[in-house]
Amino acid sequence: MAQHVDVVVLGGGPGGYSAAIRAAQLGLSVALVEAQHIGGTCLHRGCIPTKSYLETATRLRIANDNEQFGIETSKATVRFEQVVARKDAIVKQLQNGIEQLLKKGKVQHFEGYGRILGPSIFSPMSGTISVERSDGSENDMIIPQHIIVATGSKPKEMKALPFDGEHILSSDHLVTMAELPQSIIIVGGGVIGVEWASIFVDLGVDVTIVEHAPQLLPQADRDVAKAVMEQLTRRGVMIYTNAALTEAQVDDRVTATIQLNDDRLTLTAQKLVVAIGRSPNTDDIGLQNTEIERDDAGFIAVDAHYKTNESHMYAIGDCIATPQLAHVAIREGMLAAEHIAGEKTYALEAAHIPSCIYSYPEVAYIGMTEQQARAKYADDVAVAKIPLSAVGKAHIHGETTGFMKIIEQPSTSNVLGIHIVGAHATELIAHGSLAMVMDASVDELSLAVMAHPTISEGLGEAALRLRQRAIHF
Repeated sequence: MAQHVDVVVLGGGPGGYSAAIRAAQLGLSVALVEAQHIGGTCLHRGCIPTKSYLETATRLRIANDNEQFGIETSKATVRFEQVVARKDAIVKQLQNGIEQLLKKGKVQHFEGYGRILGPSIFSPMSGTISVERSDGSENDMIIPQHIIVATGSKPKEMKALPFDGEHILSSDHLVTMAELPQSIIIVGGGVIGVEWASIFVDLGVDVTIVEHAPQLLPQADRDVAKAVMEQLTRRGVMIYTNAALTEAQVDDRVTATIQLNDDRLTLTAQKLVVAIGRSPNTDDIGLQNTEIERDDAGFIAVDAHYKTNESHMYAIGDCIATPQLAHVAIREGMLAAEHIAGEKTYALEAAHIPSCIYSYPEVAYIGMTEQQARAKYADDVAVAKIPLSAVGKAHIHGETTGFMKIIEQPSTSNVLGIHIVGAHATELIAHGSLAMVMDASVDELSLAVMAHPTISEGLGEAALRLRQRAIHF
């Protein structure tokens, strides 16, 4: 028998479950359809597993660098099976927590693969959801008033180098590895590639990054990209930028040929991971039965309220052309649910979205890069950069590599961008997020009292430096 609900959410990742919970909070009846595990890519194959591995890598690096703190120990070693077990336990605990939140909100959870049907005996308009169960039992039919598509994304594959799960890997394969490789080539020097490079090099793996763009982290500020590249190189990562993979052969190892300017180089490694971005999961979900439009890359077209050109259908998260970040999907899901419920909502501004890279050193930024600011405002741009070596707490941590950078438009005193490289950057960017959403000026930032000794003092010093009032630099 078909069930009628107010909202069906297709996909149980961060955006999907957040949309479902928020819709339920607003008094709507909600069904959530997920074919795999609640939590999606972020919980099971992305954010959480990688950060668990990065924490292990960080603790290993610190343990082997304790001598500077007056601590003498034997060299620390890694038991990778325990690293994996810890990651799995964290994932399971968080999954259980999300499932309890769904139950608390009285969200119906359908385990199966959901597809959108066209007009049928169930409804005169497209939108009935057919849920295919893995056990082969009869499909469930759900008839909603509204649909939120939150089907996420998958690793982008190179046509000439398909994933085989053994030698040619995606980031999904990396989180299920039972043992560490001796060596690995990472094709793609974006966020995913850099984080995995940082993990692997700390765990003793020989790492090579091949990046097609002129700089590592192509979307980042040049100063940020330069600092990360210098640190990874210093730690032993071989990095090739302006380089293109032209050929790869697989036997017991991977032999890759890259074009580097006018030269061709041959690289060999035990594994090769392709980290060139992610593609939206918008095939085989029934969009052909609707009027929903997609762009050439497969992303669903939406308006500022995440509504598609089918007035009762919304889309959020990695399946639309917005930043593929879990915190973006979460907020988009909440906003879509609120719009369906008739609440007053606002457009999520790109300038208010922080980006974090959990490598060593950590990176976090929000707003424009210096290059973007100068391209838009020409000479009406001022920049202040404070090295962490000028911050007392950084010396206490033993981590003085990095900087705080603020970009301002002097004619308005508007903060255009904040960029942080170094210890605790991904936590400190919360200052920047609050400043941007509150439309704080540099003058207002300079008035904030930062506790001493803290790393956050560097941010205050950067604001003061824009007014020629910095004390410690």
